[in-house]
Amino acid sequence: MTSTWELIKKGNTASLIAALGNTALAVVKGIAAVFSGSGAMFASTMHSVADAVNQGFVFAGSVLAERTPTRRFPTGFGRVINLFCMIAVIVVTIMAYETILEGIHLLQHPVPLTEGFLLSVTALAVTILVDGFVLIKAMKSIAEETRTSATGVGIVRVAFRNMRLATPPTRLVFLEDLVATTGALLALIAVIVGRTTGFLLLDGIAAVAIGLLMILVAFRVGYDNMVGLIGVAAPLEVEARVATCILGDEDVTDINKMRIVQEGRAYHVDAYIELRPGLTLAAADDIKFRVRDRLLADHDVSDVTLGILEDNGVRDWKPDVPHIQ
Repeated sequence: MTSTWELIKKGNTASLIAALGNTALAVVKGIAAVFSGSGAMFASTMHSVADAVNQGFVFAGSVLAERTPTRRFPTGFGRVINLFCMIAVIVVTIMAYETILEGIHLLQHPVPLTEGFLLSVTALAVTILVDGFVLIKAMKSIAEETRTSATGVGIVRVAFRNMRLATPPTRLVFLEDLVATTGALLALIAVIVGRTTGFLLLDGIAAVAIGLLMILVAFRVGYDNMVGLIGVAAPLEVEARVATCILGDEDVTDINKMRIVQEGRAYHVDAYIELRPGLTLAAADDIKFRVRDRLLADHDVSDVTLGILEDNGVRDWKPDVPHIQ
């Protein structure tokens, strides 16, 4: 039985860091929003509150998803993380709605920024730095989870290219902090321009824009996790990696059939493999267990079921799929 502390250590680090960072930012920006009356600052505060709640939920879900399978739940708890991410989507949607309403109100009744200008600028500058740090951390997590080597600016390209292959919590953190950093930058521009030029409508425009960005994140994350809850096949890149591992055994000649189902951050492999002719049943069993153990050595694979067949002389597996670059 895995201890609670061991489960916590296996939780998604990016979501924990993001939750703590956004909690601190929400407090600072909330104070600045009250003193300045800025709608863009209010929108940015709502976003930080939503992010803090969401990423706290996601971290809790990532911890629970690491529980070992039981007799009642033989395939494990991998999909728990999808459920927690769906809860996070609801929170984002509610906060986005409130943010858009506030933006529309400010467009109809602009409010001059009379106080708290320096506090607002400082809070937003700190937000950009903190959310930018968490965003970079999420990009590095994507690179690690997809086993992609990248350094410097190249990590940005890798993150956008392989985001769909990352675990649900890492995807959520990446998308939310991408919007949070962008939203904080928009809010900073609105505060500075509104104070220096008197163009107060920009405050409301920025608030509506931030709310719409939050809606886009909610839609994307909601769709990804809805698919995960239903049960989805592993990406082609993962399928190719598993097939390469199986066919790497000298006694395996072909893969007759294979199905890989994604459960949260883990994969369940179910396959029929073809072995070279003339093997005894005992030898064939030894090969099957050897291939199974090799697959289970991959930390992304949690369960393997293999059937064995004699080579039928027909090439059934056609691995014409792209690999992670």
